[in-house]
Amino acid sequence: MIPAAFTYKKAGSVEEALSLLAEHGDDAKLLAGGHSLLPLMKLRLAVPEVLIDLGGLRELSYVREDGDEIRIGALTRHHDLEHSELLAREVPLLAHAAGTIGDPQVRHRGTIGGSLVHGDPASDLPAVALALDAVLVAQGPSGRREIPATAFFTDFFETALGEDELLVEIRVAKNPAQGWDFQKFTKRAIDWAVVGVAVAGDRVALVNMGPAPMRARGVEAALASGASPAEAAERAAEDTSPPDQASATADYRKHLAKVLVRRALEAAATRRA
Repeated sequence: MIPAAFTYKKAGSVEEALSLLAEHGDDAKLLAGGHSLLPLMKLRLAVPEVLIDLGGLRELSYVREDGDEIRIGALTRHHDLEHSELLAREVPLLAHAAGTIGDPQVRHRGTIGGSLVHGDPASDLPAVALALDAVLVAQGPSGRREIPATAFFTDFFETALGEDELLVEIRVAKNPAQGWDFQKFTKRAIDWAVVGVAVAGDRVALVNMGPAPMRARGVEAALASGASPAEAAERAAEDTSPPDQASATADYRKHLAKVLVRRALEAAATRRA
């Protein structure tokens, strides 16, 4: 498919990107790595009149240590997350999960900010951000504001980011001694997960189990009451509404969620200090 005609603008700074957003409003879309937006444009499910390219904003590509936090620029590519020595040491869940996304071409172009703002419940990194209790930093005309990951994903492909805002940074607490794991089931390695799960300590988040990225609150409650990984995993499907498709029914996904949550919790337990 061929996208509808659009006007291309390349932002030279965060301020210019915000100015272009203010100028064009609902007619504009932001382009980061493009692996989420461009397929929608080719299918004409997204038809922006103006495309604002953020690819040149190198000031938003970094992984830095700041006290007890790790700060990550929104345009940091999956490949850079995967190979960051700092993340491998301090937030290994994020480094590991980034290395499982798509294929090398996707990981060299896709960005963490693009993945999070897209808000796809079938995407890996939103679940990882939820499990890590990440804080997302948005910048708009009134300055910067912090949005907890638990409040960021609001509905199917919808987030709490304002139409005049840009995601600029992701902040996560250091947790090298925390038990963690990431599991997902795919038909092919490059496919979206049929179901996935991210575990960080006693926080558990699910991939492709509802209209928005979500925490497995039933599992977390069971763990808090002293349940074993196998017992807690039996609550993995609580309050979920996975898609019911010919490729994977809702009942199959619920069963798979229990299996993957058990595996992830058991693996995470082996990593606890």
